[in-house]
Amino acid sequence: MTTAPPETPEIKATPFDVQTIRRDFPILAQTVYDKPLVYLDNAATSQKPQTVIDALNDYYTTYNSNVHRGVHNLSERATDAYEQVREKVRGFINAGSVNEIIFVRGTTEGLNLVAQTYGRTNLGDGDEVLISKLEHHSNIVPWQIVCDQTGAQLRVAPINDRGELIVDEFTKLLTNKTRVVAFNHVSNSLGTINPAKELIVKAHEAGAVVVIDGAQAAPHMRVDVRDLDADFYAFSGHKAFGPTGIGALYGKPELLEAMPPYQGGGDMIKSVTFEKTVYNDIPYRFEAGTPNIADTIGLGAAIDYLASIDFDGAVAHEHDLLVYGTQALESIDGLRLIGTAGKKASVLSFVLKGIHPYDASPVLDHQGVAVRTGHHCTQPVMDHFGIPSTFRASLAFYNTKEEIDALAKALEKVKKMFA
Repeated sequence: MTTAPPETPEIKATPFDVQTIRRDFPILAQTVYDKPLVYLDNAATSQKPQTVIDALNDYYTTYNSNVHRGVHNLSERATDAYEQVREKVRGFINAGSVNEIIFVRGTTEGLNLVAQTYGRTNLGDGDEVLISKLEHHSNIVPWQIVCDQTGAQLRVAPINDRGELIVDEFTKLLTNKTRVVAFNHVSNSLGTINPAKELIVKAHEAGAVVVIDGAQAAPHMRVDVRDLDADFYAFSGHKAFGPTGIGALYGKPELLEAMPPYQGGGDMIKSVTFEKTVYNDIPYRFEAGTPNIADTIGLGAAIDYLASIDFDGAVAHEHDLLVYGTQALESIDGLRLIGTAGKKASVLSFVLKGIHPYDASPVLDHQGVAVRTGHHCTQPVMDHFGIPSTFRASLAFYNTKEEIDALAKALEKVKKMFA
């Protein structure tokens, strides 16, 4: 049965010059086992443009210093560069103020921060937390932990066999006991785009606070937290063409102001005595210790890079690749796509009849094709489809149709080897 192609997003874009873009990413020019690298593991981490690499090098070679503490030249330069990134992140997701932007190690830490500060403060016995079956483990386990700590109950909204959240069932699970609703904007294992704005309206009508995992959305679409009316929104730098070890958590200021600190130490305090500690203002009260200065600056360079390209063109190009890839993979006998939502972003998950992904992945690797195999930290999703794992080819705007052809050719080689 032929899968309906993903719906075309409503964007206006000019033709996208992918070959020029590829030259910005030095790693893409290499070969692997004497084959051109075909990097299709972008949902795990994206590659970095030269400008991000240069920003890291520039920090370490010309103004490496700690921030917020020193009054000497290097520290002042580092502090200025570091804090400028907070404004860049604010603009990137259209937050209202830099005070709403907390630097974290990534989406996982951002979600844990909300669970352990807002969650532990506001949840109690009999309250409910509603998540979806589409979630990454990072948006399941923190809520399980806080439910165990507070006596709250975890509720899970189901999905259909296309990998889409069943909105009617989600709505039925919203009650006057629902205190927190948490879901991903885009599924990391299936590419499903959730109707975030609609779900937020429904959750707010029920009186719940909404926490969004935006790890897979930030690199692939424009994110506007004020238009969404999200209460919390987290994303990771390394999936958005920036460095590892840095991300951001957005929170509405009235919520952040009422939340206790996540960790204790330097920079999150105004004053300390043995009798009492006065905590710093937001966002700094959630940023204990020396921060990840270099990678924060690198994140700023990544945001600058995304602002410098035709981002709408990039989104349109990715969608064209997704449609092309869907058709190319469907033509392979014995291949079944997992996750066929009408609205998808940049992920092609699939299985091959009679061939375990772990067995086949070395064959793909020796053809220069880098994909992810496994459960992708979404074991409940795999359980829903009755499979242990999938192949996952995940796209970025620097990928090409020729690379999808290379993937399809490599998969045919896999089939012959395991026949």
